[in-house]
Amino acid sequence: MPYTIGFDREKYIQMQSEHITARRREIGGKLYLEMGGKLFDDHHASRVLPGFTPDNKIAMLDRIKDEVEIVICFNAGDVVRQKVRADLGITYEDDVLRLVDVFRDRGFLVENVVVTQLEGHNENVEAFLERLGRLGLKVSRHYMIPGYPNDTATVVSEDGFGHNDYVETSRDLIVMTAPGPGSGKLATCLSQVYHEHKRGIPAGYAKFETFPIWNLPLSHPVNLAYEAATADLDDINVIDQYHLDAYGEKVTSYNRDIEVFPLLKTLLREVTGETPYESPTDMGVNMAGYCISDDAACRHAAEQEIIRRYYKALVEERRADQDNTESARIANVLRKAEVTTADRPVVAPALEVAEETGKPGAALELADGTIVTGKTSDLLGPSAAVLLNALKQLAGIDDSVHLLSPDSIEPIQTLKTKHLGSVNPRLHTDEVLIALSVSASTNSDAAAALDQLRNLRGCDAHTTTILGSVDEGIFRNLGVLVTSEPKYWKKGLYHKR
Repeated sequence: MPYTIGFDREKYIQMQSEHITARRREIGGKLYLEMGGKLFDDHHASRVLPGFTPDNKIAMLDRIKDEVEIVICFNAGDVVRQKVRADLGITYEDDVLRLVDVFRDRGFLVENVVVTQLEGHNENVEAFLERLGRLGLKVSRHYMIPGYPNDTATVVSEDGFGHNDYVETSRDLIVMTAPGPGSGKLATCLSQVYHEHKRGIPAGYAKFETFPIWNLPLSHPVNLAYEAATADLDDINVIDQYHLDAYGEKVTSYNRDIEVFPLLKTLLREVTGETPYESPTDMGVNMAGYCISDDAACRHAAEQEIIRRYYKALVEERRADQDNTESARIANVLRKAEVTTADRPVVAPALEVAEETGKPGAALELADGTIVTGKTSDLLGPSAAVLLNALKQLAGIDDSVHLLSPDSIEPIQTLKTKHLGSVNPRLHTDEVLIALSVSASTNSDAAAALDQLRNLRGCDAHTTTILGSVDEGIFRNLGVLVTSEPKYWKKGLYHKR
């Protein structure tokens, strides 16, 4: 299906910024806004809501930049474990620094970083906190609270939130964000509300989470894609029963928000003396559902995302020799959405190439719906082949034209096998792009093909074997949404990433 815009970006920026400002005015003091999901680079939202750009949320906050202060929190345990953001390939601690740079480059006030769930002493954590201090950031420490969140008497006391550092902020709208889930955003917001009230400063809490979209049905593919994305957490979309009881309106929430709401309601009452919300949906400020302009386009995009998530889980389970818990959960989501892997247009062509040649194959769908394929040859792997064929198609170059002559490829193969110790002479995607760049100075076709790289962003691809880290990284950098069959070409126990 050709790429179709299904989400009104400008309408969203206006509606969402106005709604957040209105919520802050209702609070009458400081609003601590927990930012669920990714703030600057929400690639999931951009995939399931075509027209939503990865920086859409930060562009929205640009409208009210002078009111906003951003606080970044991270879990001490993620530093200990050296947790990595899979979409960017960097550790959470590096992502903290990246986020500070990104926000500051856009003119946002970012001065404070909070380390959460501190327990005992760890050299890696302490070294990172010292580094943050040397970089001029204010570092606050928040600790593990015995009995959190159920023991509200302890949590809302000097031994609980009171033991945490108070984060001194200078604006009235505090956006709490983090490198990823489990970073302690909610607890940090509530701790701050506790400290503000102790100081006689009115403060409240709200949650900005894009998914699930509360005013779309449970079974809508956009909401089901959220279930697929959080299969590792076993999140399930549910009807917000509290909202239904309070207002007679059926809206969508998810299990963890429903489960924690009674406790959160109690905590807010203990902290502020009142409970402003009757349901988890009340706490939210999400306007995304009002900005869908083409429901069919969003449904299709979300269905494709569910299939991609399924393949991703299968591959990760194969790589790590894990059980199929996550992929089985996503398979259930596929059934709810009434789609199968056969509904991914690039799967069948890739499998056909592999069947015909007896070797790995690949297929890539361009923005206009055209599908090109790539096969394994003596010179190129299937990923490199499909990449070149896609660029030729985009540049209008005849299929019979060789962008790279065998004479230009063979020296690279010799370098790989004779001097760099590689046993695979075939060129990977990175080597093909370097060779294409070199050829572009003297070959107009190569230059024209190279100029089309930008048009691969957002395209879908599929390979019949698990990709190595090089090809996977190149596709990621080009913005190609690639999936793979969960098997290796070569049998064996060890497989290079």
